Amino acid sequence: MSPGLSLGQLRPELAHPVASKDPEEEGDGEQHGSPELPPTGPLLGSWHQNVNLTWKSSPEEGAARAWTTFYYNLLQSCLQQAGLPETVDRSLEPHPGCPGVEVTICVLGSPSSFFSVLLEGGAQSPGNLLLCLSPSWLTKVPMAGKPGESALLVSKAVTFHPGGLTFLEEFAPPRRVTYFLGELGPKAGRGREVAELSRDLGCPMGSSAELVRLLENRLLTRQLLAQGDKVVVPTTLALTYKPPQQLRGQAWTQSLRQVELSDKEGQEGLVEEEVEAFLRLGALGDAHQVAVKPSGWRWRGSQAMSLHPRSEAGAVVRAVLALLEKLEEEESVLVEAVCPPARILPPDAPGKLAIRVCAVVCRTQGDRPLMSQMVCSVGRPEQPLRHQVALTQSLDAALAACGLSEPATVEALRHRVQEAAEGALGAVLEFEASLSPEQRGGRHAQTDVLGVDLALTPMGPGGSLSPVLLELNSCLCLEACGLLEGQWARRGQRSQWAAAGPLVETMLRRSARHLMEGKHLLVVGAGGYSKKFVWEAARDYGLKLHLVESDPNHFASQLVQTFIHFDVTEHRRDEENARHLAELVRARGLQLDGCLSYWDDCLVLTALLCKELGLRGCPPAAMSLAKQKSQTQSHLLRCRSPRWPAPSLYAVPCCPLEVPEDVERAARLVPLPGVMKLEFGAGAVGVRLVDDASQCRAHFAKISQDLQGEADHPGIGLGWGNAMLLMEFVAGTEHDVDVVIFSGRLLGAFVSDNGPTRLPGFTETAACMPTGLAPEREAQLIQAAYQCCLGCGLLDGVFNVEMKLTAAGPRLIEINPRMGGFYLRDWIQELYGVDLLLAAAMVACGIPPALPAQPRARACLVGVMCVVSQHLQALSSTASREALQALHERGLIRLNLLEEELVPGEYEEPYCSIACSGINPTEARHRLLGLCQGLGIDSPNYPVAHFLSHFK
Repeated sequence: MSPGLSLGQLRPELAHPVASKDPEEEGDGEQHGSPELPPTGPLLGSWHQNVNLTWKSSPEEGAARAWTTFYYNLLQSCLQQAGLPETVDRSLEPHPGCPGVEVTICVLGSPSSFFSVLLEGGAQSPGNLLLCLSPSWLTKVPMAGKPGESALLVSKAVTFHPGGLTFLEEFAPPRRVTYFLGELGPKAGRGREVAELSRDLGCPMGSSAELVRLLENRLLTRQLLAQGDKVVVPTTLALTYKPPQQLRGQAWTQSLRQVELSDKEGQEGLVEEEVEAFLRLGALGDAHQVAVKPSGWRWRGSQAMSLHPRSEAGAVVRAVLALLEKLEEEESVLVEAVCPPARILPPDAPGKLAIRVCAVVCRTQGDRPLMSQMVCSVGRPEQPLRHQVALTQSLDAALAACGLSEPATVEALRHRVQEAAEGALGAVLEFEASLSPEQRGGRHAQTDVLGVDLALTPMGPGGSLSPVLLELNSCLCLEACGLLEGQWARRGQRSQWAAAGPLVETMLRRSARHLMEGKHLLVVGAGGYSKKFVWEAARDYGLKLHLVESDPNHFASQLVQTFIHFDVTEHRRDEENARHLAELVRARGLQLDGCLSYWDDCLVLTALLCKELGLRGCPPAAMSLAKQKSQTQSHLLRCRSPRWPAPSLYAVPCCPLEVPEDVERAARLVPLPGVMKLEFGAGAVGVRLVDDASQCRAHFAKISQDLQGEADHPGIGLGWGNAMLLMEFVAGTEHDVDVVIFSGRLLGAFVSDNGPTRLPGFTETAACMPTGLAPEREAQLIQAAYQCCLGCGLLDGVFNVEMKLTAAGPRLIEINPRMGGFYLRDWIQELYGVDLLLAAAMVACGIPPALPAQPRARACLVGVMCVVSQHLQALSSTASREALQALHERGLIRLNLLEEELVPGEYEEPYCSIACSGINPTEARHRLLGLCQGLGIDSPNYPVAHFLSHFK
């Protein structure tokens, strides 16, 4: 370690970053980017000083070294105030990196600004979120095959882990960044260095200097927000010196007027005329004050704002002219109405209060805005409320100070704030979509998190409080929300949504896409219509798919890189077929990163093929064990693990049935009533409740006659034969547990609830996600599903485990050793932002998916299945495919089509799933029931209310 970087030799009085100086105090604008030492002041606390902050390949001197030390001290102060242990220095023992096969989210900037992001990232994805305290810890290198783009390598960083544990580590070889988030700005510190590092990166970025420059131009953002009345903004007069291209030729609203100035001098007459006309506008409403402030990226964080009575036009003109002298091209002076403060309702209250709301909005799955958190600051109206100088509190507490504590009133205002904040990000995303990659600052640059500052002001005849948007920022609101969350955490409380939660999910999702882009995967079996999304998603993710399929005319054959026509339906020859397929793959010279199947029928063949090709996958014996239902249960019943609870606790007694004599024996051994099903079946085809031995014999004979081979019902596993099994009927509620396992470690689990089936059959009728179970019960199901998979040897993959929850605990119905079918992938992606399809592909390529450790659903989905035998008339009229698709596009339902044609049959599978969303199961259930009644899906023979009765 270089002695020059010992913390004990540097100034101990280093303090938190303070607000940037007023440009009037700084003199010439060129000084905004000049190198300066970090702020000074006392940092109270004690932590180890002898810390290795240098990077041997890029030593720092002077101001750069001071900033690195300052940020380390600031991080320790943040940890200390949050009640967390100080950072442990492990940099003398380099951590072995795995370039290209692990998620690496890199944050470069002030630890206080990103503290909530760092803690949330450490909790959701341990060790994958890195804080760089110095640009020298990062290196840019050209990307192979991508001219003009660079990869970013991390050689040193602070890593974050659950419980707030942090470690200072070095990486040999360096880790390749899969997502970059930096603190960008034009002033002293690291802003300009961050901008240089982020330019032309080939990995996803949370922003760029170009986007921040646009985002923090108050005039530009107000013009975007005012268009179409998406968000209410203060009535504003803008005097612009040579406006940017985006502001030229725009149509201006009544609340926003721009005056273009050709020069900064000799404008006194025009300024006086425009200001006096503006102050007389009726659009200013009850505003008694106006604010004069500069607009432009160079003025970011400045306090060059002044307040003036609306009646004093001369003072306003002088303030405008004083700022006008300092403008540069594309900058503006804004004169805006100051929102009237809130009225304090108690009669003996001394006056009025100004309330400022600070909201964090994140880009989520499907580029949709989601407000994750909001906090408030309260103060006297004569003093502007600013970030980092006003205390934060919850909306409830702020409104209570104004005498507003009625829950309905508070909730209504919360909803209006959310609409305004999400509308702001929506407008920004729409604007960004119109920009070229060069204008955005790179092909991978986009705004993933937005801070939205709003004032709550009386509006309308009743004077009720409403939000008015003041400005947008990059991370100030994120810091403010994190401070309040820290206060709650110290009291043992946790909000439903951490401010940074959706942002971390977006980081993980974009990192996964980046890692998988261009990967070559062999997919065995194209599947039916319900798997159509596989090919659409692969194109979206940039995957290179090579398909093995029996049907030479399958529509997917035209959507892949390579199509191999091969009969995969005769599963008694799977071992031989796997050898032949491996030879075909080698003969074609395919360089594969992974091999997998999403189709029940081809899972064992895929496992054998992976073994032949030396690719990652479950052992064929484990896949065969999971695929044969009676063997799954029998094996687990014998599985006496030394670790308790053993998988045997979850298994259910059963007997295989191949010949009629097996039926008689099974009826004596298995307690009745029982359940009969196909040994290798899928989709609940042929599953039936039997009460006695005579029903067992009758059902066995019927299945033996009706379902003899693949041609009788393709895709349900008849290529292995039509053997059956009898298992004990287990009373309780039914649930699906979709798990992601990598190298035997459980990385993610998602639990859904199923409604009662239409006995004596077991075709699914209804479902709800997330589960309505108590957390303890949910944890029991996850543990049981995980243990059953491990017990069968399923150590790598995405698996769907069907469970019953009894009074005595979970019991296993069966393991589907592939991604959950029907609607499950779509629902999990919608509610949690996690794509099981991509997770399965990552596992197949040997890349551990970085999933949220504690996923939290954004809403609730309740759905019902439609079957042709009961809904043919409705599906041909009121609930036609076109009508349902129209409802889906309007956001009124979530539609998952599972079959292409309306074909009735005795052994049917669901035609489609229709779901409604709500903030809780009750709301979603009521919406769905009303819709099903209106569409004709609900009927005496198909009582939707009964099927939804479990979701109260």
